[in-house]
Amino acid sequence: MSLFNRRSLLLMPLAACLLAAACGFQPVYAPGGTGEALHGKVAVTEPNSVESYLLVQNLEQRLGRDASAQKLYDLDVKVATATQSAAITTTNETNRYTIEGRAEFSLRSAETGRILVSGNVHDFVGYSAAGSTVSTLADERDATERLMIILSDQIVNRLYAAPGLTQ
Repeated sequence: MSLFNRRSLLLMPLAACLLAAACGFQPVYAPGGTGEALHGKVAVTEPNSVESYLLVQNLEQRLGRDASAQKLYDLDVKVATATQSAAITTTNETNRYTIEGRAEFSLRSAETGRILVSGNVHDFVGYSAAGSTVSTLADERDATERLMIILSDQIVNRLYAAPGLTQ
């Protein structure tokens, strides 16, 4: 006797859809969803460092650049990074580093100035320092870019999940 039942396998996607509908699931990019409410309507603070420039660039790619006539929200973002040694050889040479990043954000209404969503996100990336000086600098730059993509994605996900931002 086999425990495999094709009917239960076919009913699993239907059950998943019903559960998603029952929990109040609403697609972000659906008409009236959070993605539509924020796209092109968020002005991000001007960058003041390489890291903040990369973060703002990624945020604008995900949220769309604000058109001044349609601006409804201001997004204030502060980013900080710290580089630490991650792997040290027996000869006391560092051949791997991690960059820890933290970004604090707050989304404000452009009309009232009231904070609608705020929080902070953090993550880390690593890079190798075992090659030449040029390759180590390129690896560090690439790691910083990856970290800013990760942080901007986390910020956008938090904004999309925030209640009350639909149109």
